[in-house]
Amino acid sequence: MRGVEPLLALCVALTALAAAAAGTVPVPAADAARVLAGKLLGQEGWLAGVPAMSVALVWDVRLPRIACALAVGGSLGLSGALLQGVLRNPLADSYTLGVSAGGALGACLCLLAGFTGLGVLSVPAWALAGSLGALAVVLLMARAGGGFDAVTLVLAGVMVAATLQACIGFVKFLAGENVAGLVFWLMGGFSAKTWAETAVAWAGLGLALPVALAFARDLDALCLGDEQAGALGVAVEPVRLALLAAAALMTACSVAVSGIIGFVGLIVPHMARMGVGPGHARLLPASMLGGMLLLLGADTLSRAALAHEVPVGVLTALLGGPYFCLLFLRGRANG
Repeated sequence: MRGVEPLLALCVALTALAAAAAGTVPVPAADAARVLAGKLLGQEGWLAGVPAMSVALVWDVRLPRIACALAVGGSLGLSGALLQGVLRNPLADSYTLGVSAGGALGACLCLLAGFTGLGVLSVPAWALAGSLGALAVVLLMARAGGGFDAVTLVLAGVMVAATLQACIGFVKFLAGENVAGLVFWLMGGFSAKTWAETAVAWAGLGLALPVALAFARDLDALCLGDEQAGALGVAVEPVRLALLAAAALMTACSVAVSGIIGFVGLIVPHMARMGVGPGHARLLPASMLGGMLLLLGADTLSRAALAHEVPVGVLTALLGGPYFCLLFLRGRANG
């Protein structure tokens, strides 16, 4: 279906405008649009007549949160499409494979130990090491268990994720009086995000997106199987490692700034596939835009429509858990 990607981009832009206007202290949508356009285009004159408090709310408070939600949502949607394609598994996702839990454990260890040697990049670096380590263990276990079929891979991911969650629980025990902040961070959310954290999330997406798009046609070939892909001239192992590293990088940067937000990478690629088909040249951008739309919409709903703000990771888990069960049962029914 043509026109899906522009429609998704338009929906993302409109949702961002709604998110800038909505909140405990609402700002008229016209004023929010003038603030965003005037600041982004350097036209300060367009802000005439807009209350100073509205300008501060939109530009200094809500825009970093919106930009961070867009980057994390896009990263999770894109990484889910990559993992499902590379592993030929419709249940693959950074959350179900334990990659998010690995990133969270790395970030928790960094926060608990107070490692700051890399400055603002310290937490993302530890999260990346944790994500890559978890992914490597899952792949080794799946290969030892007979291959990358859906059930073996998911079972390996569940076991690794459970082990990592136990390790995270031990880290929380060691955190002492700081455990409340650690628990709230692990639930996943965008409260009080800074521009530095937003830059980390966009850096992960910005580095991984060109790699993903460059190998989109190779990814189509990998979905046919390793032998067929090799016969078509694809360097199977290097391409697979590059795409897995790109997915792990995006997951690590997302976990480092927002905690664990699950199931976005599972739900969005399936929905995007219904609109644009299985070809990755269109599926990857559509999954990225769909992830942005889903996560920004959920975050705006959480902070502006509910009586008390709920961590967005809780909302996505409420959506994704039943959807995961439905996919698993459908796969078993189809043999």
